[in-house]
Order: sequence, then C-alpha cells, then structure tokens
Amino acid sequence: MTTVAVLADPPAETDALAGVAETGPLDAEAAERLYTATLRDACAAVERSGGDLLVNYRTLDAPDEEAREAVASAVAPALDDPEDARYEVQVGSTRSARVGNTVTHLLEREAVRSAAVLDPAVALAERRHVDSAAMKLRGAEVVLGPTATGGVWYAGFTEPVDFTDALAAPSLRTLAERGSEEGFDVDFLEQRPLVSDDAGLASAVVSVQSRTIAGQPVPGYTRRAVDELGLDVTPSEDGLDVRTGADTDRS
Repeated sequence: MTTVAVLADPPAETDALAGVAETGPLDAEAAERLYTATLRDACAAVERSGGDLLVNYRTLDAPDEEAREAVASAVAPALDDPEDARYEVQVGSTRSARVGNTVTHLLEREAVRSAAVLDPAVALAERRHVDSAAMKLRGAEVVLGPTATGGVWYAGFTEPVDFTDALAAPSLRTLAERGSEEGFDVDFLEQRPLVSDDAGLASAVVSVQSRTIAGQPVPGYTRRAVDELGLDVTPSEDGLDVRTGADTDRS
C-alpha cells in the first residue's frame, strides 16, 4: 500500500497557477476555481484507490489551523469520508525540500512500504493511475508520472533519493537521474497535464472536451470547472491559446 501525499495549498492563497493567472488566460478567481477543482479530483482519486491519502498542505504565512481548515473545506466535498482524511503541514523552505521531507519521513519514520507525492494541479488523474503506480512500485524503487514539458505530476519511491534541488527543471529527468545514481530501477506512468502552465492548461482543456465528446470518464470537478469557466482553445502560431467565456464575451 502506498501513502500518497497530495501537495495542497489553501486555494485562495495559492501561487500554483500563477503562470496562467498573472500573464495567461485566467484571472485570480478563475485560477482559484480551477485549482480547487483539480485538487478535489486528485484527492478523490487517491482516496478511492488502494493507497492511503495524506493531504500535505502549506500554510503560506497563515496560522496553521487556518490553513488546514481552508484546505480541508476545499477538499471535503470530494471525499467519501472527509472526517477520516489525514492532514499534515509541509516542512521545508523549497518545494524540493518539502517533497524530500515528506517522502523521507513516510519511508523512514512511519515505515510505509512506498510513499508518493502528487501535484494537485494535475488534470485527468484517476484512481487507475494511482493504483497503476502502486503496482509499478512493487518492481521499481522510483515511479514517475511525466508531463509533456518534462515535469512530473506524480513521484513515488520505496527508498529515498537525494532530494536536494530534485525538482529542478526538467524535474522528470532530474528525478530519474537521482534514482539511477542510487542504482534504483525507475519506471513511468501515463503522461498527464498540469494546469499550472499554458501548455498544460491547453492540453487539459482539449482532453476534457474530447473525452466528454467520446463519452469517456472525466474527473467531475475538473470537467465542471472547464465548462463553467467557459474554457476553450484556439489555434495560434505558438500552438493553442486558451480562452475563457469572459474572453468570448468581450470579443
């Protein structure tokens, strides 16, 4: 059984989607709604899998209890048993340090067989992906979920690696190198997009739309957020640009 830590922020305070909110297509309110949606779907996928859910939250300068309540309130509607959810504050001055501290604590102090972290900005992560990762961790010490731009949406371990700057871009290669340097086997999951950058957001919107058209499963909160925010894509010289319903209204 894998303990999966979802690296959550209080949605109203998060900077996780700053890349698409400050210069991209989403305003702050839309970014908060989309982040809340993907966070909920990520936590639901873990809770319904064979793993154990740990909501590992940042305080972002708020009092601990206030931050915990903000995250718990955001996550609760997606959980079958919200009262049973486990919440622990993140420790560390950088994202790499926080991930390393969480994984190492779970493996060495709590003696879990395998530990993983999951980025809550991931779109279209389902229970089957979490269960697939757990199966792969029976044969490999490191399992990574890649994004199209060289990032990771999931990182699982049965043994710690050197986490110093381990999420330095491209984090997929960096983490694979860290595992290989220890003599560990490294395996990979399906590619999933993160809505925290323009390319990932565009991919997520197209994937949600396409799977909905085809009658295929789509994580519910993310699907509703894409629909209610009026998110769509248009071709551009750089690939695909994401537009919102507000953009359409102004045109």
